[in-house]
Amino acid sequence: MKYSRVYIESVGYELAPIVVTSTELENRLKPMYEKLRISPGQLETLTGIRERRWWKPDTPISQGAIAAAKKSLQERDISPKDIGAVIYAGVCREHFEPATACQVAAALGVRGVAAVYDISNACLGILNGVLDIANRIELGQIRAGIVVACESSREINEITIKKMLDNPSMELFTKSLATFTGGSGAAAVLLTDGSFSPSRRPKLLGGVNIAAPEHHTLCRWGLRPDSAENNVPYMETDAVAVMKYGVELGKKTWDAMLKELNLTTERVNKVICHQVGDAHQKLILQTLGVPPEKDFTTYEFLGNMGTVSLPVTAALANERDALLPGDIVGFLGIGSGLNCLMLGIKW
Repeated sequence: MKYSRVYIESVGYELAPIVVTSTELENRLKPMYEKLRISPGQLETLTGIRERRWWKPDTPISQGAIAAAKKSLQERDISPKDIGAVIYAGVCREHFEPATACQVAAALGVRGVAAVYDISNACLGILNGVLDIANRIELGQIRAGIVVACESSREINEITIKKMLDNPSMELFTKSLATFTGGSGAAAVLLTDGSFSPSRRPKLLGGVNIAAPEHHTLCRWGLRPDSAENNVPYMETDAVAVMKYGVELGKKTWDAMLKELNLTTERVNKVICHQVGDAHQKLILQTLGVPPEKDFTTYEFLGNMGTVSLPVTAALANERDALLPGDIVGFLGIGSGLNCLMLGIKW
């Protein structure tokens, strides 16, 4: 897929206020660590994550999403009446129905002839939303659209900690390790046809999506019966298999993206990856042949914020002048399912 008139006007983000260190989580898990004879420090050693963030208890998902969306609009001073699509693309959402996008649109003042809906695709949600809006812009259906998400890891972490303390086992620790990489935050990506102002902004060149749904059982987050009357949230990840097959899929998608956009690895100046952890980051870069200095990471202090990780990382990289005008930047997304979506942007 290629685009000729789609621009990333701005990326707004909202970081959750409470910093939770890996040491704090391990202190809460101390009885389990002692029973299983697990040495302290394993969370940071295995993931490279020193800390992550949580929202305050009972914070509505829409609150973070709305804050990020408002920031993205204010940065470019684009009116809500100019927005032709609002997409909410987070894993976490306010209700089964209506779409969380409706709450965001209402708060922004978007109404009338506008598409307002949710989509979901694990950690790729925002990137899928970017493509939905890009297609509408490229077809001339709308001039601007916004995709937004908010993720919260507090609740599933609290549940998992209790479960591990009640029934400690090495199998449960292994399956739950990825859960403790989770962070919380919100992001919004505002896309336009470039007609709102003459100022320079990143241009979406195109991208490639490749799916390997035969691996859909490797990472799951959902509800499971706890009794005859109750369902409780759970998350289980085969981290080793996800990394193995995810990196294989990433390599196929990278090669296909380079071919689609007539690029080479050398011509890509910077990459922003979905933020999983230290081992995954090193392996994917090595497999793609991308030097580490072309990468920019946030997982060390923000953890894995799901759909929000990549756009927040891109925004921080831009703020810190890691992304320069004219750079060819690769957005590299890999999500459970398994799905892989990579985009090329001229900054």
